[in-house]
Amino acid sequence: MSRSIGLAHIIRQKDGTSTGVWGIYTLQSAFQPIFAFKEGKLSVVAFEGLIRPFRDGEPQSPMSFFSTCPAADRLHIEALTRTLHLLNAGACLPQEASIFINFDPSVFTERTIADNALREMRLVLHEAGIDPRRVVCEVTEQRSASQETLFSFVAALRGNGFRIAVDDYGADDSDINRIKELKPDIVKFDALWITQLMESGAGFALLTAMVKSFEDQGIRTVFEGIEESWQLELAEKSGASMVQGFVLARPELAPTSFHAFDKDKQPPPVTPDAGKTPVTAPSPRPAKAFGRRVTP
Repeated sequence: MSRSIGLAHIIRQKDGTSTGVWGIYTLQSAFQPIFAFKEGKLSVVAFEGLIRPFRDGEPQSPMSFFSTCPAADRLHIEALTRTLHLLNAGACLPQEASIFINFDPSVFTERTIADNALREMRLVLHEAGIDPRRVVCEVTEQRSASQETLFSFVAALRGNGFRIAVDDYGADDSDINRIKELKPDIVKFDALWITQLMESGAGFALLTAMVKSFEDQGIRTVFEGIEESWQLELAEKSGASMVQGFVLARPELAPTSFHAFDKDKQPPPVTPDAGKTPVTAPSPRPAKAFGRRVTP
């Protein structure tokens, strides 16, 4: 069996996890839980894979890493990061949880590129022991170089059992037209945008109307970047399906402690502030905490 681009840059660790190597960088997976509202509480239903680069053992920001990568390498790095997240998800995440993986639409310039990406994903999923139905493919906000290629690739992903999410809705090119074109299963709202909308009554009314419109179409919604209790309360009031953010749980490097979310190992509930939404979440591990903080 031939090795994919992603698998060729993978190193398997003794603890069962995998790391990636790209030039002078070592790449690790971090996972952040995504929670769903259910009967007045929050339960973990998914995890998002996030890349964490290191140089000489020191953590680097993902933005600085990607900014140093030549444009010609972006396609290969995309394959490597997806491969890394899927292998680590298979090694250390609860088996019933969904896995959100990012896709940059700007790298899919030809049909052959999309076909190769799909073929590699099948190979990696087989090695990781992951059912495609657990995988949510997040189309990020970058502009696509070829809309026709992107549409056919998304159709192929859906035909192979993957679900589709549009990421950072409300930012850059991730707008209502992309929703109409891709017909996603899930829409993830941009963190800064929802924070701004939540700060006024009129903004929150608009946010609630958008959530209802998507939910009426069978599209589930995720609010990202939830960092304060008041944001969590408003997210529930808006009707959002799911939430993600530091107020609930920070990303953790693989291997994570998130096995505690398994059905038979439920973590103890965290006592919320008075009048706030009850939350079920683990205590974060500061030594392995990474993530993007939103500035209102």
